[in-house]
Amino acid sequence: MKNYVLGTVIAAILVAVIAVVGVLQLRGGDGDEGAPSGEASPQEIPQRPDCPSGTVAGVELECLGGEAAGKHTDEGVSVVNVWAWWCQPCRAELPYLQEVAEEHPEWQVVGVHADKNAGNGAAFLNDLGVDLPSFQDSDNKFAGELGLPGVVPVTVVLQNGKVRKQFAQPFSSAAEIEKAVEEAIAA
Repeated sequence: MKNYVLGTVIAAILVAVIAVVGVLQLRGGDGDEGAPSGEASPQEIPQRPDCPSGTVAGVELECLGGEAAGKHTDEGVSVVNVWAWWCQPCRAELPYLQEVAEEHPEWQVVGVHADKNAGNGAAFLNDLGVDLPSFQDSDNKFAGELGLPGVVPVTVVLQNGKVRKQFAQPFSSAAEIEKAVEEAIAA
């Protein structure tokens, strides 16, 4: 019986090590391996929609593949999704955020790419067909200044530049996102 338990523990440890190695290989040492099909070098950033001008919750960020123009994120309701190009839950969630942006033009829905490889981030969004404006956050300044957990995706609801609610979870539908935003701004 003791040999069975010892064998099970060793097997569990091996599975965990293999999983960690697999994730590290997907992310790649320089952030390029496992890149979207429109892979770009860090210097090459594919064209993306322009971002709102000004800061995002008081944090100055560069626009990912576009220019700063238009309405500030500190006016009205903003839904800010923190994502990364290598994140599988983000791949599933971002199209729902696009849908929310289309259904709620009164809300400003934007992304924050939390990875140093801006080129892969822009290519990832282009591969998904997601036209949300996104900011680039190579050093996780946004998450650090807002005290967000070190995971992606995270969605932050802002009202007039102030954080109303944070959601450290992937959403599984546009309706689920809409409900969460409506509850956050009603509170």
